[in-house]
Amino acid sequence: MPDLHLPTHRLHYRIDGAATAGPWLVFCNSLGTELHMWDAQIADLERDFRILRYDRRGHGRSGTPTPPYSLADLGGDVIALMDALGIARAHFCGLSIGGLTAQWLAIHAADRLERVVVCATAARIGTPAGWNGRIADVKADGLQDLVPATAERWFTPAFRAARPDAVATNLASFAATSVDGYAGCCAALAGADLRDRLARIATPLLAISGEDDPVCPPADLEAIALAVQDGRHLALPGRHIVNLESADAFNAVLRDFLRAAEPASQGRRRPALQSTDFGSTT
Repeated sequence: MPDLHLPTHRLHYRIDGAATAGPWLVFCNSLGTELHMWDAQIADLERDFRILRYDRRGHGRSGTPTPPYSLADLGGDVIALMDALGIARAHFCGLSIGGLTAQWLAIHAADRLERVVVCATAARIGTPAGWNGRIADVKADGLQDLVPATAERWFTPAFRAARPDAVATNLASFAATSVDGYAGCCAALAGADLRDRLARIATPLLAISGEDDPVCPPADLEAIALAVQDGRHLALPGRHIVNLESADAFNAVLRDFLRAAEPASQGRRRPALQSTDFGSTT
């Protein structure tokens, strides 16, 4: 898997799927994870898309520039990566802070996007005071002490019991995240509030929530879908890492939305979707 070297850091990335056929699909990770958080999506989607995954700055095998970071920094990394790979336009799917990055791109770089999927996110996640407190905690004590609470937020008890291997893999990735990288992205979250700019988003957008997500509950995703010009919302079983907990349903929803043949509506709001709109979610 190659790296893109930028002036202040490198971005580690991976490409899966058809070499020359199909549209591009970019996945953007949540805070404290790396590109393998999307492994459950690849086998189902690589036949239809050229899939680009990358480790956010300060995460996984990417470099860690000096914090703090801003949401514009995170969005700029995406544009730099697309430019370097010659990707003029792509579908974009982001979860949590990745969903905020998706919203930023839809506001500031809409010409680079085909369709947008925002998952387990909000136009503002938490509060500046809360994120600044998190920064102080991780600088003092590291990330290991946050693992039990993170497990609770990310996965339902039933999923933790049924898939302890998947849970352990993602929590190990979280604990291994650079403290500076994690704190830098917490600073980006502290300064990110896109609520008054959502109406500028004209790119067709699907918001996917976890039905039991305590971090970004379904109401946050529904609010995004209602505020943008062409949005829709769907809730799936699970908590914050809903792409893993409801992987089969998530993949079906994502594929059908991205492959939809109808033209984007012109400023018309669409109602929240039911699970039957995209087939079975069991």
